[in-house]
Amino acid sequence: MRIAVLGSSGGNLYNLGGKNASKLLSEIKIQASSAQMEIVATQFIAAQESMDHAKPNTRASLWTIDPKQSFVESDVNTLEEINKKVESLDKEIAAQIKNGEIDGIILMSADPKSANKEALAAAADRKIPIVGTGGTSMAIVSSRGGNVIATSGTTGTTNRTRAVSFVTSLSKHFGVSYKPLLGSSNNSAKATQGSALKNINIRGIMMSALPGFIAMALVLAFSKIPGLGVLSDVFDVLIGALPVVIAVIAAKQISELDEVSIVAGVIAGVLSVDGGIIGGMIGGIIAGLLVRYLFQVFVGWRFPMTTVNIAAGGLAGLLSGLLIYYFIGPIALALGDLIKQAIETTVAFNPILAGLVAGVLIWPAILGGVYHAAILPIVLLEMERTGNSFLGAVDMVGLVMVAAGINLANIISPRDKGEAAVAAPGFAINMGFGTFVESAYPFMFSSKWIFAGALFSAGIGGALVGAFDVRGTAYVPTFTAPLLANNVIGFVIAMVVPFLSAFIITFVVNKISKQKNTVLDEGISKSA
Repeated sequence: MRIAVLGSSGGNLYNLGGKNASKLLSEIKIQASSAQMEIVATQFIAAQESMDHAKPNTRASLWTIDPKQSFVESDVNTLEEINKKVESLDKEIAAQIKNGEIDGIILMSADPKSANKEALAAAADRKIPIVGTGGTSMAIVSSRGGNVIATSGTTGTTNRTRAVSFVTSLSKHFGVSYKPLLGSSNNSAKATQGSALKNINIRGIMMSALPGFIAMALVLAFSKIPGLGVLSDVFDVLIGALPVVIAVIAAKQISELDEVSIVAGVIAGVLSVDGGIIGGMIGGIIAGLLVRYLFQVFVGWRFPMTTVNIAAGGLAGLLSGLLIYYFIGPIALALGDLIKQAIETTVAFNPILAGLVAGVLIWPAILGGVYHAAILPIVLLEMERTGNSFLGAVDMVGLVMVAAGINLANIISPRDKGEAAVAAPGFAINMGFGTFVESAYPFMFSSKWIFAGALFSAGIGGALVGAFDVRGTAYVPTFTAPLLANNVIGFVIAMVVPFLSAFIITFVVNKISKQKNTVLDEGISKSA
């Protein structure tokens, strides 16, 4: 099927995605490709301000499509000049319609009285299907005999939801199969198609929610400063907000419907607060699944696009939120408490041994992909109550500080030329941001002694965390991490010792390796 896209950035549309013409048109192209539809003509006027306030001298450009299916933007000119330029293009598209080269039309804030007059007149004559948004313009098109099969206003819509609605209506009219392509709107190759269940990723949700937990930890640290005790109330508010944050992230990642899913996630999250972060996650996941399902159902029923967004987002959030509020929330909260109690009981039994084991195992955990899938969620569960975490402290001393020590040793005494240049950025990020422990991988993988040294150093750090009963966090600048802990001095000691240990072991290993290489080179030279 061959379709044409006509219209402008519009008035209300301008504020709902119309000002980004490239993204708007690309989204339509992505969805059209999923239904085996080809965009063969485009006439889209993109103004640099809303058409509600545009004047003849408003700057604007004209978007068209070339034979290679790439959208092309003209030089920016005044709106008056662009409107003159589209007259000939309007006639060309009308000729294509008359010659049967266009099977359907998508309109967005079109101008049936001027800029799109010829094309829409030809479309009315041939009765080809028309879908679009823009209440006034669509009403005029219909009154002039246009075969409008689906119409809506723009309020509450997004580039993606409009595109899905357009293509759904056209595919039903033509009787072709269509599954919405969701994911990256910038590259159809990156888009995903099919069940939203494939998008459920606990690791991704937790990692995305981490900034909220760090913000809470910062507030907790500042609240301990004399005169800033009032921030303890802010800390309590942030604890209550964490389930909402996680629910929003989960709903958005799963449904991939932008603002619609965000609204559903907020509603579900607010009703899931009493279930803790596990309740928020479950509520967000259910909201994401429901909003995507309801969206497709309502579009299939040919609801106006505004109604589709409002109904799908509102109902999905409400239904999932009520389910958590009345049924799942108490179970989720109990599960979270059980996990936290298990950690506390283990640490209380023998804190030094617990820290030692956690420290030794944390490197294998991150190398095996277990860290982000299992340990990080537990860290966030611990932080939900107190703002810091036993395993979070082990993360900082066992991963970040050990990686920093290894990197520093390779800066000062590298085994080979070029290693210092590799280690320097890693060390800077380790110290400056409390992350990027992967920067030590090349050195650990190249020497079993350095790897063993990393495990040994991490074990020492973990044991010190247990000995000083430290609760802290990583993912913050290393020099500020002790300020977020419950035991500043203890955390400093627990950070410095494994850092020095990893540094010394790596330094010595590098020195020995360099000496062996020197001896070997000399032997080869003599034999030569």
